[in-house]
Amino acid sequence: MSNPKHTLFWMTIFLGVVVVVGALIHKPLISAFMANWVFNLLILGVLIVGIALTYRQVFVLFPELKWIAQFRTGHAGLSVVQEPRLLKPLARQLGEDAKRDRFTLSTMSLRTVLDGIHSRMDEQREITRYFISLLVFLGLLGTFWGLLGTINSVGQVITGLDMSQEDFGKVFAELQEGLLTPLEGMGTAFSSSLLGLGGSLILGFLDIQAGHAQNRFYDGLEEWLTGVTNLVDRVDDRKDLS
Repeated sequence: MSNPKHTLFWMTIFLGVVVVVGALIHKPLISAFMANWVFNLLILGVLIVGIALTYRQVFVLFPELKWIAQFRTGHAGLSVVQEPRLLKPLARQLGEDAKRDRFTLSTMSLRTVLDGIHSRMDEQREITRYFISLLVFLGLLGTFWGLLGTINSVGQVITGLDMSQEDFGKVFAELQEGLLTPLEGMGTAFSSSLLGLGGSLILGFLDIQAGHAQNRFYDGLEEWLTGVTNLVDRVDDRKDLS
C-alpha cells in the first residue's frame, strides 16, 4: 500500500510556496482584497474550507490502511473490531470471518466491494470539485457585480455633466472626480476575479494530489484482494474435481 504521507508532504510544500509568493506581493494583494473585502473574504473562506476538505480526503486513508495492516497480519485476535468508514463494504462482506483473520469472496462479491469503495471515494471528491466550481462562480459573480456598479456610475457621471458651461477645465475636473466611483467598481470586479480564479487553481492542484493518493490506495487494495482472496468458484471447482 502506498503511503499517503508523501501526498501530504507535496500538498504542504505547494501551500508553503503559495504563502511565500503571497508574502512577496502582499501589498498589491492587500489593496486588491480591500477593494471589496466582504466579497473577497467570502471567497477566502470558501478556499480555506476547500483546502481542509482536500486534506481530509488524504487523512481518512490512514485509518483504512491501519485496518488493512492489522487484518493482513493473519494472527487471531489482531483484526480490527471496529468497522472502517471507507472500507465498510469490505468489512460487511467479510462478516464474522474477519475475527478469524480469513475470508472468502466470489468474483462478483469482490467486484461489488471494489465498486462500493470507489463510489465512496468519488463522493468525497465531488464535494471538493463543487468548491472549485464555487470559487470560479464567486469570482465571476464579483466581476459582474463590479461591472454593474461601474456601468451605473458611468451613466450617472455622463448625465450629470453640464456641457453648457464655457469653462471646460471645470467640466473636465467634474468628469475626473465622477470617474473615481466607476474605477472603484472596476477594482471590485477584477479583485474578485483574481482571488476566485487563483483560489480555484490552488484548490484544483490539491484535489489532484488527493485524487492521486486515493487512486494509489484503491489500486493497492485491488491488487491485495485479487491476490490473496480465495475465490468461491475456485473452491467449487476443486470440490467437483475431487
